[in-house]
Amino acid sequence: MAKIIRLAKSGDEWTSNELDAYNIRITFQHAQTFFEEAPLPAPSVHQEILTAPTADDAVDNASYNLLTQLDLAMMPSEPEGSSVVDFAVALFHSLGYIHRPRAIRTRKALRFFICGEYKYANPDVCIIDRDANDIIVLVQEDKRFGRGTDPHAQLIAGAIAAFQDNNARRRSVGLDPLDSMTQVIPGIIMLGTSPSFFKIPVTQELTRCVEFGQFPPTPTIVTGHVPDIPRPNRRFSEGMKPLDNRRVILQCYEAFKKFVV
Repeated sequence: MAKIIRLAKSGDEWTSNELDAYNIRITFQHAQTFFEEAPLPAPSVHQEILTAPTADDAVDNASYNLLTQLDLAMMPSEPEGSSVVDFAVALFHSLGYIHRPRAIRTRKALRFFICGEYKYANPDVCIIDRDANDIIVLVQEDKRFGRGTDPHAQLIAGAIAAFQDNNARRRSVGLDPLDSMTQVIPGIIMLGTSPSFFKIPVTQELTRCVEFGQFPPTPTIVTGHVPDIPRPNRRFSEGMKPLDNRRVILQCYEAFKKFVV
């Protein structure tokens, strides 16, 4: 893999070739191993989000709004912008991911230094810790159908760009750069309302190799989990619409909170 040609590509242009070129591997784990607990915690959402089959069945206004966004996110994406991003933002608010001192951004352009050139990575959603000015979670929409993109590679490129951004901000206020994130950079890929969860370790070694187009001697192992829903073959067509799927997926979101620090 050390002989793969490395080019200065934006995050949106990353594919499995870049993962091989920078010695990055993805391995998937069962829920207990990935989330480091069993059983998974109950979701901290309004009860109607777990029991109302449709938005019209909800009495609570906040539940109605979230379930409406869920319905819209199940539809084909529109040219002017994705309803999946709108749903992700509403879901993070409902689950309590967004609280002081956190803020949420959509389509934030991150400068991405790669192979000696500045490009950009464009995660669809990111959560920022305003006290530290650190990006602490990323969301990448899966847009691969008909477009030839690779959401896993895009998400990982976004994590590296976020690491660069976090350290640039630290240096600007006189703080030492981090050798690696305290734990990992948590990331989520969403195809419609169906998520996959990832823990992405980013180190100075990996970052330097990306910046100068070199092969890292140490492999980077990204771990992932795909929720174990009752009908896995219908994962993308059903998403979070069925109540049994919804509960499992919301439990995963709840368990994932521990990694967002």
